[in-house]
Amino acid sequence: MTEFSSLVKARRSASNFLPDHPITKEELDEIFGLVKFAPTAFNLQHAHYVVITNPEVKEKIRTAAYGQYKVHSSSAVIIVTGDTKAYREAAKINEGLLMLGILNKQEYDHEIEDITSLYTSRGEVFQKDEAIRNASLSAMMFMLAAKDKGWDTCPMIGFDQQAVKEILNISPEQEVVMMITIGKEKVSSRRPRGYRKPVAELVSYIE
Repeated sequence: MTEFSSLVKARRSASNFLPDHPITKEELDEIFGLVKFAPTAFNLQHAHYVVITNPEVKEKIRTAAYGQYKVHSSSAVIIVTGDTKAYREAAKINEGLLMLGILNKQEYDHEIEDITSLYTSRGEVFQKDEAIRNASLSAMMFMLAAKDKGWDTCPMIGFDQQAVKEILNISPEQEVVMMITIGKEKVSSRRPRGYRKPVAELVSYIE
């Protein structure tokens, strides 16, 4: 079994965390240093993370998450958002390719025009869907990178999105995609892994 296979199988959604295991900004930055390589449409990098370690703010988030204890016991709570207007950053993101000569001015202008046209022509529903899609890809990378660094996580959707936006003053253009709690899992409270479909039910082949 390869190291990656072991990592994937070891990652679990932690239902509870051990207290008194602080996570430092430096440790989180190491994880995010890997997360930035997650796939993203047109390299627009829709995902943004809000990391909460402040105990008082965490308790406010816990209230918005209907009192779930894992929010309290976690080392940090992370809110993953997706930028619905990420296409507006296309020119800035591609500027380096222009300066390095990888794209000439005509190619650069064409690239920006194509990206902008795609997102604006398909409208707000597509922009929201893209924000969620790309932030979700990034969030999965975060959870794998965290496990690789010895941390356990749990992705969560059980929270009041609007309340979280208000607590953290999140821009209306940012779609709150999920909450992730991170810490050291309290293994004694772990349940057996739930049923997973066999590959034959998971995949259809068109041959």
